[in-house]
Amino acid sequence: MSPPGKDETMWAMFCHLSTLLGFVFPFGNIIAPMILWQMKKDEYPLVDDQGKEALNFQISMTIYVLIAVILVLMAIGIVLLIALGLFDLIVTVIAALNAANGQKYRYPLSIRFVK
Repeated sequence: MSPPGKDETMWAMFCHLSTLLGFVFPFGNIIAPMILWQMKKDEYPLVDDQGKEALNFQISMTIYVLIAVILVLMAIGIVLLIALGLFDLIVTVIAALNAANGQKYRYPLSIRFVK
């Protein structure tokens, strides 16, 4: 199997970076990578794999954030929200860098909803 080309790695990287829209738009972290993945999954195998990874991780993070919001009534919820935001940002950048280099990335704490 040949290594992924520049276009393929670029689109895979965009699948990961598009999730950062969730910091600006509600559910942008899920909608943006879903659109990119749907557009390019049949054309590029790396985009198919990494798009699903990004989508699964962001769905998982949304669930974790909703739980943290419920826990805001206790002090732990605020700390958890901050930690989740930082964790999301850091692993998203790591995933994007891996995709840019043509490498697959598996997010930690990700539930496999889309297979």
